[in-house]
Amino acid sequence: MTEDRITELEVKLAFAEDLLDTLNRTVYRQQERIEQLERALRDLRKLVAEALPPEQRSLRDEIPPHY
Repeated sequence: MTEDRITELEVKLAFAEDLLDTLNRTVYRQQERIEQLERALRDLRKLVAEALPPEQRSLRDEIPPHY
């Protein structure tokens, strides 16, 4: 009886550890993608700012949004 309960807990723990590893990998990949998209957005803003004539530029074009 006790051995069955221990075995059941070990199985549940193994599944929980696997799920946690999967979630950690997912969060890591999402963070990498977010950082990649932020770099791309910065590059695009820079290109747009450089393409605009100086009189059409404003500080709003230069400042990234705050979170």
